[in-house]
Amino acid sequence: MPHTLAVAIEIATTLLALAGIGYLAAAWIAAQLFLRERRRALTAFTPGVSILKSLKGLDPGMLDAFRSHCRQTYAGNYELLFGVSSLSDPAAAAVLELQSEFPDRAIRLIECPQQLGTNGKVSTLMQLVPHAQHDYLLVNDSDITVTPHYLERILAGFAQPSHDPRPVGLVTALYRGRAHGTLPSLLEALTIATDFQPSVLMAKWLERGLHYGLGSTLAVRRDALDAIGGFAALADQLADDYELGARIDRTGFRIVLSAEVVETSVPAYRWRGFFDHQLRWLRTVRDARPGGYVGLIFTHAFGWALLNTVASGLSPLSLWLLGLCFFLRLTLAMTVGSAILADHQVLPGLWLLPLRDLVAMGLWAAGFAGDTIVWRGERFHVRKGRLHPAS
Repeated sequence: MPHTLAVAIEIATTLLALAGIGYLAAAWIAAQLFLRERRRALTAFTPGVSILKSLKGLDPGMLDAFRSHCRQTYAGNYELLFGVSSLSDPAAAAVLELQSEFPDRAIRLIECPQQLGTNGKVSTLMQLVPHAQHDYLLVNDSDITVTPHYLERILAGFAQPSHDPRPVGLVTALYRGRAHGTLPSLLEALTIATDFQPSVLMAKWLERGLHYGLGSTLAVRRDALDAIGGFAALADQLADDYELGARIDRTGFRIVLSAEVVETSVPAYRWRGFFDHQLRWLRTVRDARPGGYVGLIFTHAFGWALLNTVASGLSPLSLWLLGLCFFLRLTLAMTVGSAILADHQVLPGLWLLPLRDLVAMGLWAAGFAGDTIVWRGERFHVRKGRLHPAS
């Protein structure tokens, strides 16, 4: 019986490692297709745009991130609307400082005291929209840093020619993470560059386009937002960025993934904060795309190959699989992390990939163990996309 079990484990891990190799190769192809696609010239399109930011507290590098939005080379008009639940929030002082630094920019600080649902970010956005002057709205997180050409390239996405007759309703963008010193922070930044962003490119290729949004950038037309019932429809949703894109897609609009890449700040996590954040993301994905979450089993190629070497007693085939997995893993990491995201932390951090992959494999398994998440220090259950306070 023990021998039979060992053989079964060896066969299973061999098959999973082979499937993982197929995934890594396919993700590399998807990355190459995106690289080719983003070399196309952009069509100039510069409508007025309102940038909406929901704030709560101070994040690392937040004021510098705000400054990057004020240094745009955009030919059209744009405004920055910052929402806080209370003017006593420390973030309010940062906005006032920004106003003094950039007096020629249209920057407004707006108090949004109402709690219009479980999702505090969406509640603030609902209260900001009536103040927005333009028909194009752009939402991104408080810690997002952008290039001077950000608005120019994002808004150009609404005018890109396509064989798809549907109008563009939302433009979103990839992002890289900027780690802050601790090992968990480095692992999360590496996860963003070498795991999450490749999966986005893979989904875009296999599903013939992107069908959801990424919180790094959500540029939306007002008529597309109105078609889904506005931000109010997302008031109790945890994955508001995903849901915004998915609902706009279902109403008949198209979603475009911009060639632009932005940068998010990864906090200096300790292990507890890192695990809480990773499990929140994983359980959100499991809730939104259960089939896709199960399919993540095939993305853990290196972990399966490593287990296969143990199960097979270091057989030549298992060592060959492990070597091939590691080679493809490095190739994909460098293609997406360096060539696409221009993440300068990826190459120095490649030695952490085996640890990252093993930790990620364990967290993926832990994602099945419940529906509880920790968000902003509070515990919730996530069910059918909605947040329910944990008793």
